[in-house]
Amino acid sequence: MTISKEALDKVALSEKEYNLIVQQLGREPNEVELGMFGSLWSEHCGYKHSKPLLKLLPSRGKRVLIGPGEENAGAVDIGDGQVVVMKIESHNHPSAIDPYQGAATAIGGVVRDIFTMGARPIALLNSLRFGPLTESSNRYLFNGVVGGLADYGNCLGVPSVGGEVFFADGYTGNPLVNGLCLGICEKDRLVKAKASGEGNLLMLVGADTGRDGIHGASGLASRAFEGEPETKSVVPVGNPSLEKLLIEACLELAQTDWIVGMQDLGAAGLAAATAESAARGGGGVEIDVLKVPRREENMTPYEVMLSESQERMLLISRKGCEGKVKVLFDHWGLRSNIIGQVTDNGLAVVREGEKVVAEVPVGLLVSPPMYRLRSKKPSWLAGFQSLDMSTVPDLKPRQCNSTLLRLLASPNIASKECIYRQYDHQAMGNTVVPPGSDAAVLRIKGTKKGISLTTDGNGRYCYLDPYLGGVIAVAEAARNLVCSGAEPLAITDCLNFGNPEKGDVYYQLKNCIKGMARACRELRIPVISGNVSLYNETKGQAIYPTPIVGMVGLLSDINRHCTMSFKDEGDLVFLLGGGVEDGLGGSEYLELVHGLVKGKPSIDLDLETRVQRCCLEAVEHGVVKSAHDCSEGGLAVAIAESCVVGGIGFKGRSWKVMGRLDSVFFGELQSRVVVSVAPGSLAKLDRIATKWHVPLTLLGMVGGKRLSVKGYIDLPLAEIGKAWRNGLKQLLNVAP
Repeated sequence: MTISKEALDKVALSEKEYNLIVQQLGREPNEVELGMFGSLWSEHCGYKHSKPLLKLLPSRGKRVLIGPGEENAGAVDIGDGQVVVMKIESHNHPSAIDPYQGAATAIGGVVRDIFTMGARPIALLNSLRFGPLTESSNRYLFNGVVGGLADYGNCLGVPSVGGEVFFADGYTGNPLVNGLCLGICEKDRLVKAKASGEGNLLMLVGADTGRDGIHGASGLASRAFEGEPETKSVVPVGNPSLEKLLIEACLELAQTDWIVGMQDLGAAGLAAATAESAARGGGGVEIDVLKVPRREENMTPYEVMLSESQERMLLISRKGCEGKVKVLFDHWGLRSNIIGQVTDNGLAVVREGEKVVAEVPVGLLVSPPMYRLRSKKPSWLAGFQSLDMSTVPDLKPRQCNSTLLRLLASPNIASKECIYRQYDHQAMGNTVVPPGSDAAVLRIKGTKKGISLTTDGNGRYCYLDPYLGGVIAVAEAARNLVCSGAEPLAITDCLNFGNPEKGDVYYQLKNCIKGMARACRELRIPVISGNVSLYNETKGQAIYPTPIVGMVGLLSDINRHCTMSFKDEGDLVFLLGGGVEDGLGGSEYLELVHGLVKGKPSIDLDLETRVQRCCLEAVEHGVVKSAHDCSEGGLAVAIAESCVVGGIGFKGRSWKVMGRLDSVFFGELQSRVVVSVAPGSLAKLDRIATKWHVPLTLLGMVGGKRLSVKGYIDLPLAEIGKAWRNGLKQLLNVAP
């Protein structure tokens, strides 16, 4: 090897990988070529540590049109000639450095993934993780991220309709910012991201190219983050006003036959966009970097090819149609430039005028080595999974009131209204169920159909049992959708983990994926797209293993949707599914009250499947008036949330508590849904529950202005509402 370790570190390549490149090329790569290999062989672009594991996830289904890795996003058929296109992406390290721009460009990037396929973006969701808000640094990150998401999304005019946020020590210094976008288009108007047809032209449209974002894929996103101040320049800067124009221009272009492909410029910029498009088209590309519009002087070919400047798209124009394309973009006030052409030689050729500055096989660029790493069960895991409840004092009846209020005020459970009120969730006029419920619901204009969307994932569960945590992430997302009345259709996932080259982290990654795969098979929900974000570590400390599941479901009749809020005096409240005991392992209660992150979560997938089918049938037939997933905080919290959102109380029947009191009220046993029904619908609910062999337990009755369970809980609705609505807001109002 004749290259320094420092030069390899700069592009995140190992000595072994460099030697492989030399062997395959038959020579040493020059600087531009090395930069291109570093980016395209990075974990962020090449998935070299995760792709072998991702193959475990089921990706086929009767509605699946485009699956993982085939295009920029996955697509499923929703009938009537329409498809939904969906993708989730991460922007974790950039958000740790510059929370505002890191989060803003997360939205910009995932939105481009959607409209590059010819689909109009109609919904945004996010999934966020931060360290405790008692620390000023975490509040700074939180405020910056939420502000960036809100400002960019609002300016685009795409509604932010849902999401979730979780706080834990493990995310201090390494927040997670996962953004999901969903779009809709006509089935016969889907656009592919391929460069094909010798002589067809490569056109770069949108923003000029600057030096921002260089080494974003190969450096920042593909190695452990140590918070280096010099990495600030790696975070690209977004311009949502420009992207809004780009959306409209590209969607108008997608209605023509002037192009054969379209690809956004995200990670690794032109290097990835051209190489990946050429690989899909089975040919080659030739580019002249001197034809790339720039906003900075004296940029080198290396900088032009690896820049991650935002709001740029690569178009593959049919030869002879380039003039029409230019006129269209001129109309929208957007720059468009021919920068190269498609070839048939299978090479990625980069020129600077007459000088060739890079020439490498496309197939080699997009084929990084795949690694199956050594998996090592963490030595500490058995100790954390072992939980002797005899050493943990149970609640006394008189403590139930204060404990419920304390849990409702916990930032992981409290209302997130202070976040989503900053988002425009009514843009486009499709939102039927806004943020704050189990899942968002949107109408599909021109039809009676609707779609439901959610994001879910509990890193604490995955920390204690990666396999079961992966199972529960999928199961809870699906449960949230059926509570809204939607049949789950497809998943997009974002897998956030530490350094996979460490055996314990690879163990977490491998087993989480195995758990997710099992749940997907059992529930028959395919994965159609996703993203992997590894190396989420700060000073050697990994985050909680955090797989985020974004899921879309279909409602055949939007008028049959359901929400979590109790509706009317005298309605009966039932628990569908498992009992009211057990489930303290990994619970919010156990950590908040006793400072313990211990035990194991548990789930019965057969019961989960039956509960979901039972709930969905009950909603679709109008039997239940409300349905609410029982998750963080347990049964008492679920009932309290249904009361507060509905503005009406609950009168519990006399509960016969067997076993631990804290487990009954605050255990997080899975496969449970709290539903309310009119007394006249009880027989119908009973028939549906019997059909699916689902336990049905009467909990009490809707009514009054208090939440009461005789002998244990008796609180005014106003006090419950105050704790739940102000919990997160009060933490954010602490002086820095």
